[in-house]
Amino acid sequence: MDEDEELIARIRAGEDAALRDLVFRHTPWLGARLRAVLSRADAEDVLQETFLAVWRGASGYRGEGEVGGWLWGIARRQTALFLRRRGPGDLLAVPVEQLAATAAGLGGRYESGADPAQVALARAQLAEAVAALGPEGGADREVWHLMYVEDRPVAEVARMLGVPPGTVKSRAHRVRRVLRGVLRGEDPGTRAAGGGR
Repeated sequence: MDEDEELIARIRAGEDAALRDLVFRHTPWLGARLRAVLSRADAEDVLQETFLAVWRGASGYRGEGEVGGWLWGIARRQTALFLRRRGPGDLLAVPVEQLAATAAGLGGRYESGADPAQVALARAQLAEAVAALGPEGGADREVWHLMYVEDRPVAEVARMLGVPPGTVKSRAHRVRRVLRGVLRGEDPGTRAAGGGR
């Protein structure tokens, strides 16, 4: 068990000091990612909500993957909730796309003073990756939009698309694999066949 997993176990047991240690360890990089799409004050609000969700939901950590990835997933959901509370959907569209690009590790910074060339490159790479999912309205694009842009849970997406949750999960897995491949510079043509399950 690594140090982060030990902290999560201690948080599960109700140990306040473990949460403080986790906050201390992960706030710098989480805050930097959040400030890439939010103002400093908004990022601080989202960070507080993120660690509150960690405190409440530590029992939900299953030990699959890195604790940092689990924390980023919580921060991403908290950001989406924060932006939804803020107003209409058009307010949500750009920040979530930028958040997705930042999360994908494109290296493009969206803070004020960012290098416009880097921002343009990051957007172009994200657009290319999304295009590799197939035509708009296709099965993979629908799952990508509902799960990763609108941040809807699997059960809701399954209901909306009229397919079993397992199908949504397999499409989401394929979507992540395709996006990851394109963002790493792999040929989108190597995408697994059968994208219309």
